[in-house]
Amino acid sequence: MLVYEKTPAAIYSASYAAVRKEASLERFSSGMEKLAIRIIHSCGMPDAGDRLDYSGNAYEAGQKALQSGKPVLCDSEMVRSGIIRRRLPCDNRLIATLNNPEVADRASKIGTTRSAAAVEFWEDYIEGSVVAIGNAPTALFHLLELIDSGMPKPALILGFPVGFVGAAESKAELARNSRGCEYVAIQGRQGGSAMASAAVNALSIGLAEYLDD
Repeated sequence: MLVYEKTPAAIYSASYAAVRKEASLERFSSGMEKLAIRIIHSCGMPDAGDRLDYSGNAYEAGQKALQSGKPVLCDSEMVRSGIIRRRLPCDNRLIATLNNPEVADRASKIGTTRSAAAVEFWEDYIEGSVVAIGNAPTALFHLLELIDSGMPKPALILGFPVGFVGAAESKAELARNSRGCEYVAIQGRQGGSAMASAAVNALSIGLAEYLDD
């Protein structure tokens, strides 16, 4: 038989211990350290923490939003699926509008991607919310454009779009001007749905050594 660790609690404990040993976490506050560890754990790359960019009150703002019952707006079903629903503090709604039947027509009308057009359907929910973008750079770009045009502001933007076209640039624009929103982003092309989901989980439960999921 193969020899490997099978106990969930031991796996979590050893994983977080490895992250703390291998990653540079000294610059993070207590809350942001939890978020950074979960981000690193989600991708297996200790240097991901070195590329985290964030505003000063990001963790606290996101945690407060969840604890007050605000929804999480997700740019993809993958982000929504990665969030541990039963650990959300107020049974918060997880909203993903990408598959709204009106999205394709809206995307065609305004000449953009479905991911970007889907953001326009967030307007009724976005004020004070947590936004988790883990897929499309166009979603993050268009969110910033909509805020510039008067859309209500979320409490926190988690910017983790991934890819070779627009990912680095969209996150750089968020960091340059977050439009008065707290934010967390990872610099460069790196990102993805797992990171965005991990960030939300860090806000809702911090670092649980063992989750029965």
